Amino acid sequence: MYPLRRNRRLRTNESMRSLVRETIISPNDFVVPLFVVEGKGVKEEIASMPNYYRLSLDLLQKEVKELWKLGLKSVLLFVKVDDKLKDNSGKEALNTDGLMQRAIKTVKDAVPEMIVMTDVALDPFSVYGHDGIISEGKVINDDTNAVLAEMALSHAKAGADVVAPSDMMDGRIFEIRTLLEDEGFTDTAIMAYSAKYASAFYGPFRDALDSAPVDVKDIPKDKKTYQMDYANREEAIRETLMDIDEGADIVMVKPGLCYLDIVREIEDTVNVPVAVYQVSGEYAMLKAAAEKGWLDHDAVMLEQITAIKRAGASLIASYFAKDVVKLIN
Repeated sequence: MYPLRRNRRLRTNESMRSLVRETIISPNDFVVPLFVVEGKGVKEEIASMPNYYRLSLDLLQKEVKELWKLGLKSVLLFVKVDDKLKDNSGKEALNTDGLMQRAIKTVKDAVPEMIVMTDVALDPFSVYGHDGIISEGKVINDDTNAVLAEMALSHAKAGADVVAPSDMMDGRIFEIRTLLEDEGFTDTAIMAYSAKYASAFYGPFRDALDSAPVDVKDIPKDKKTYQMDYANREEAIRETLMDIDEGADIVMVKPGLCYLDIVREIEDTVNVPVAVYQVSGEYAMLKAAAEKGWLDHDAVMLEQITAIKRAGASLIASYFAKDVVKLIN
């Protein structure tokens, strides 16, 4: 007897498949990471991230206007600072005329409606390449939090809509939220990197910002004392719930593809938007495979993005954002 139910009836052609498709990708799903450098007319390709660039402020202005025309409404800013401005205290991160602060104003001047998110961490400003202050060979949690809170406040004063602490210090969301509230920035949102794993997928990003931990005696060679062990699942839930209790408005899982089980579990647990960062290593792998002719770049790109959204992501920070939107438009 033929079955009464034939699932293939709803797969007969693209029109039918699109009609019943459960997961739809749109420009509203994306946050666009942007790397900013000093200078004028600077567009430096990142060697380990083909077709992705560091931009000076004048070209940043042009880029955000183009993104807005494509329907992309949010950017996440990172800055590459000169080595001579780096120290162990993050002093340059608090400079009211620093590169990050000027980048925020540049984006807002170019496209006032663009949502500006900012990286809050010390590694781009650290002489040691760590996300916190180093003392006696350790990353010091509480002293770092005080600087991170001031850093977030400086971003808010410059016009940031969302500050995004990516450091994984304990208690930093509470410190940031308290200072923002005390200073009257009650509308500034916090996107917490809540489940950020000590991943091997970050290499190209660290190339982009020259922010890898330095190989110096008595200094930690990696970030495993503060970023999460990638073998852990329950810890991600605890970290995320703590950040929400401390005042996070959005929580993030980072990286993406290897952690989709974590994304789904967090999405099923919390009542705030869940962001996913499809990181530089994920981008670089597909670019390399496509260059070799081993994978269909656009097909795999769309499949990966769809998988991340299907897993439960409310928003996706991705270096593919611009390419995806051009393709789906």
